[in-house]
Amino acid sequence: MKIMQRAYTAHVDTFARDNLPPPDQWPEFAGLDELAYPPRMNCAAELLDKRILSGHGGRAVLHALVDGRKTSCTYGELMQRANRIARVIREDLRLVPGTRVLLRAPNNPMLVACWFAVLKAGCIAVTTMPLLRAKELVPIIDKAKVAAALCDERLAGELESAKSQSPGLKQILCFDSLARLLEHHPPEFQNVDTASDDVALIAFTSGTTGQPKGTVHFHRDMITMSSCYPRAFLEPSASDICCGTPPLAFTFGLGSLLGFPMLAGAASVLVERLTPEALLQTIQDFRATACFTAPTYYRKMAAIAKSFDLSSLRKCISAGEALPDATRQLFKRSTGIEIMDGIGSTEMTHMFISHTPARVRRGAIGYPVPGYRATVLDASGAPCAPGQIGRLAVKGPTGCRYLADARQGAYVHNGWNLTGDAAKMDADGYFYYHARTDDMIISAGYNIAGPEVEAALLEHEAVAECGVVGVPDEERGQVVKAFVVLKKEFPENGETVKTLQEHVKKTIAPYKYPRKIDFVSELPRTETGKLQRFKLRSSAP
Repeated sequence: MKIMQRAYTAHVDTFARDNLPPPDQWPEFAGLDELAYPPRMNCAAELLDKRILSGHGGRAVLHALVDGRKTSCTYGELMQRANRIARVIREDLRLVPGTRVLLRAPNNPMLVACWFAVLKAGCIAVTTMPLLRAKELVPIIDKAKVAAALCDERLAGELESAKSQSPGLKQILCFDSLARLLEHHPPEFQNVDTASDDVALIAFTSGTTGQPKGTVHFHRDMITMSSCYPRAFLEPSASDICCGTPPLAFTFGLGSLLGFPMLAGAASVLVERLTPEALLQTIQDFRATACFTAPTYYRKMAAIAKSFDLSSLRKCISAGEALPDATRQLFKRSTGIEIMDGIGSTEMTHMFISHTPARVRRGAIGYPVPGYRATVLDASGAPCAPGQIGRLAVKGPTGCRYLADARQGAYVHNGWNLTGDAAKMDADGYFYYHARTDDMIISAGYNIAGPEVEAALLEHEAVAECGVVGVPDEERGQVVKAFVVLKKEFPENGETVKTLQEHVKKTIAPYKYPRKIDFVSELPRTETGKLQRFKLRSSAP
């Protein structure tokens, strides 16, 4: 069913609402009746204020490392700080509801307080990845018509440079200056009475294609994200402690480290920079029960996991890119924990396909999150037969709404969200990922999925990491090329190239083997851990 916005809005600045896609380009929504959201709802109240009202204000909500010291923050303390910042937004910065506010910081408690403050004030959060440069910030600021920014002072330089190129950005308030202003404001604030379908967040895609898009999410979408996946797969309790690597600017991180635990009254650990070793140390030191990260981290963690006490760890969730079965098995042998794979998208807010440890099927991502429907469509838009590769399509209580972007018509077709993934479904409703549709390699008439070749390479003991793309070839149209990071004890020579090629031929269909292999010291990845294959392609003319 098509769900349009209601007439009421708390937003005075209606730019975001005015620049939603035309109604005939919206996806069909399913499952909203069961979720039964009221017409008016502020998601900050749902995730934060209600914990205090239910008597849990003294419970820890955030743990962090500050200058090597453990710190904690309770629900009550977080609400008071968010309330004070909301007053700064409304009274000092004089921003009206609906104004877009850019947030720029690593994962830390002040960023969380600012995020809640923006929503309490009725404004719209535009949270950005900490490593973005001015060149990348300018199109985000201009696209979302950002008027103000709250920024960690350590990251202010690039933002100031972007401000000089974006006249619409009038005010930048750094965290150190913000902290001084808070002293002049009381800890109470009346949340703006937003509609459940008022815009809360504009999340920009993480740039695996080099062209990020602004995805628009309502207040109700924040609660959908925080409830559908965790209640079906994580079963969180107030005693859980979540940790992980995804930035809060990435909806994978926003859900996993804020939405999921907070709706359950649980806590999370925020560490600004995490290596695989530091993530294991975090699990040990904070007794974390759930870990969220990308396959690359799990593979590196498996090699050193036995040096840490991981007895508290209950669930490990992987997303961001395809989880090779070799990585899943390696981690399970090392820790005894079955990784829960999942696939989602910024457009859909969070994961829509996953599985529990008890219902894992080797090679499969999983089955739809309850409330979502998924299928595989052929080029004409008809459902594919079981086992046939096609385009992954999804419907559910969330869906794609790009901000003023002609690419909306490519993502939504006949009510389905076309995720851009090539996949197949078996007769039992399990989905198997093959590649991004624009990453399929067509060589001499054969369709070859880069991630499948990567998975085969990763099964060889010499390979630490790898990325596979198609490169032009006069005879075959394209050939498979692999970029391989070798483990230190293996030589980068022609003999190793032949060994890896023969290994792939014996592991999967021989025609899929990489005819070209380059050894590299590292692979290009986004801040969220996704492999940037477009950069590999551009480096392999």
